Amino acid sequence: MRLDQEDESRNIEDRRGRRVSRTVAGGGIGTIVIILLALFFGFDPSLLLQGNVQETNFPQAPAPQSQQPGREDEMRQFVARVLGSTERTWSEIFQAAGRTYQKPTLVLFSDAVESACGFAQAAAGPFYCGADQKVYIDLSFYRDLRQRFQAPGDFAQAYVIAHEIGHHVQNLLGIMKKVQALQSRSGEREANALSVRLELQADCLAGIWANYAHRERNILEEGDIEEGLNAAAQIGDDRMQKRARGYVVPEGFTHGSAQQRVQWFRRGITGGDLKQCDTFSSRPVS
Repeated sequence: MRLDQEDESRNIEDRRGRRVSRTVAGGGIGTIVIILLALFFGFDPSLLLQGNVQETNFPQAPAPQSQQPGREDEMRQFVARVLGSTERTWSEIFQAAGRTYQKPTLVLFSDAVESACGFAQAAAGPFYCGADQKVYIDLSFYRDLRQRFQAPGDFAQAYVIAHEIGHHVQNLLGIMKKVQALQSRSGEREANALSVRLELQADCLAGIWANYAHRERNILEEGDIEEGLNAAAQIGDDRMQKRARGYVVPEGFTHGSAQQRVQWFRRGITGGDLKQCDTFSSRPVS
């Protein structure tokens, strides 16, 4: 990626090295079901119990190991530039639509963190909390992305951030609240299907950012798109379930299959049209 023209965002909150005390999250719909699903898939259930949080689709990983300080600083700069790029892009898109883009904060943390959506461990992966409009990420996650999930490359790393920012855009547009209201009145299968549509739309919105930023500032290099599409495929529900337990249960999908995630991310990148990101129409998600 070429990020020389992208300014580093100032909306970075660095909490690395802080110790946090675990608190019990409360509320939410279907608490027992959520806990069982969380334990089955291997992520911290308290991350989901307060709602309005969208997590990256990664099962529990071994406890993260600290990276070299120089590498950490380099990654912090990279993350800040990617976030700055999303700020610039979405501010311009919102302005063109007569709206104001409210920039989110990206929180860097180590091992565990407390958010307005509850306590989360690094093993749960990056996530967006709508209650405080913040994206949370432990930079050691990128090592797992490269090594455990075979998704190397700087654009693969940028895709993860852009996807979470996609959730922020959904939050600003009121989409997230509408989906959560529908989920609260739905059964488990219907709630999962709505979650899939929300996640696939965030993938498409991540593609919109890449398309716009490349047209305006030529950020993509040869092979970048393939890196991003590979990352989207590697975190598809079918592949994640296959890794975790050896078989696939489509009814349990919450983020979309590898094929779906690739399709919607590609749609955003190639089309660059927000109207093409309607995953909530009456047609089946494919």
